[in-house]
Parts: sequence; C-alpha cells; structure tokens
Amino acid sequence: MKLLFQIIRPAIIALALFMVSTTVTSRIANAAEVNPPPTVEAQDKSLLDLYSDGGWTMHFIALISVGTITIITYCATRIRSKKLIPPALERSLELAMSQQDVSAALQVCEGDSSSLSHVMKETLTKAGAGVEVYSKADLEAVAAETIFHEETKFMLWVNMLNAFAAVAPMLGLLGTVSGMIGSFNQLAAGASKPSDFAGGIGEAMITTAFALIVAIPSMLAYFVFKNLLQSIVGDLAYSASNLINRFISGSGVGASSDEA
Repeated sequence: MKLLFQIIRPAIIALALFMVSTTVTSRIANAAEVNPPPTVEAQDKSLLDLYSDGGWTMHFIALISVGTITIITYCATRIRSKKLIPPALERSLELAMSQQDVSAALQVCEGDSSSLSHVMKETLTKAGAGVEVYSKADLEAVAAETIFHEETKFMLWVNMLNAFAAVAPMLGLLGTVSGMIGSFNQLAAGASKPSDFAGGIGEAMITTAFALIVAIPSMLAYFVFKNLLQSIVGDLAYSASNLINRFISGSGVGASSDEA
C-alpha cells in the first residue's frame, strides 16, 4: 500500500497544481473582461503635424527641398539638346559658314541665346579680331574655351543638387541627435512612461525620414543631369567642329596661314 502511494503521489500533486492554475487563469480572464484595459487609438497625423513634430531642423530641410525643386525645374527646362543646340540655328550657321560669310554668321548668332550661338560668336569674334586669316587652330582653341565655359555655367547648378543631397542627411542626423538628447533629458528628469519619450524619439525619426526624402531625389537628379549635360556638351563640340571645318574648307577668307 505504501509502495502504491509513492507511485501515485506525483500524479496527485501534478493534478492538484493543474486544477489550481486553471482556477487562477479563469479568474484573471474574468477580471479582464469585467475591467478591460483602456485602448489607445492610433491618431492619423497630417503632414503639417509631422513637420511640427520634427523640431527646428525641419525648417532647414524644407528650405533645401524648395531649392532642390527649383534647381531640378531649371535644369529640366534648360539642359536640353534643342535648347543648347537648336537645329534651325545649326542649319543657318552651316549655310553662312560654308559661304564664309562672317557677318551673316555673327548676325545669326546675335538673334539667339543658345550655347551653340555663344560658341560660334566667340569663335569668330576672338579668333578673327585684328587678323585677316582665320586659322583652324585658332578657331578650335577659342571654341574649346567657350564650350568649357558653357559647361561650367550649367554644372554650377547641377553641382548644387549634389550639395543638397549631401547636406540633407546631415541635417536629418542633427535632428536625430537633437531628439535623442531630448529623450535622455526626460529620462534624467525621472520620466519612466513610454509617452514621456515619444516626443524626442518622434523628432529623431521624422527628421531622418524627411531628410532622406529630400536627399534621394536630389542625388538621382544630380546624376541624371550630369550625364545629360556631358552628352550635350559632346554634341556641342561636334557641331562646333563641323561648322569650323565648313568654314575652313571654303575659299577666300578661309585660306590657311601657310597659303597666305
């Protein structure tokens, strides 16, 4: 009998513990149903609310976003092949340069503000100033100098996109550091609830997100317009060289200096 009791004693203890745990669990469940915990509904925040929660660095990020949009609009309207190398202007210059009519070519350039007109105007004005013979080397040297100036003029704006893409994440990081400092100050003051840290953490995350939203399109636009400008500058150099060859291959004024 004693041996039988020792065998079934662990089973009796386990059954008793199971019954006690079941009873306690049911009572806790009933209490939760009678007094349910208060639920916090998620609030939808507007863009203005997010801007306000982002802190003071959001003002600088907003300025960079406005500058980025402005420069992208400028580059999209100006850095275009038809704007910098108008087909109608190129045909008019081909006719004038083939006839070696310098005055007609300069007159055509005066009525246009494209890069091609600037290049040919400077080429004919500088290389022909005070000399009677236009040498191909002089024309190509002045054309290359003017093309470099035109490329630099537009790259100034394109490089601003690269600067904005680099500065925006740094401002976002600054906002992140500012928000975390605010959260640690709350912790040092004795705050212990999650809601006490929500403001600082929200500022840290919002500024980072908005900074990346500005930086990513700015970086993409930088590479797009940089490659586009390089391609157009290559076409501009080819067009200028073609016009110079047409001018040199003519008669009269286009004779080489050795022939003179």
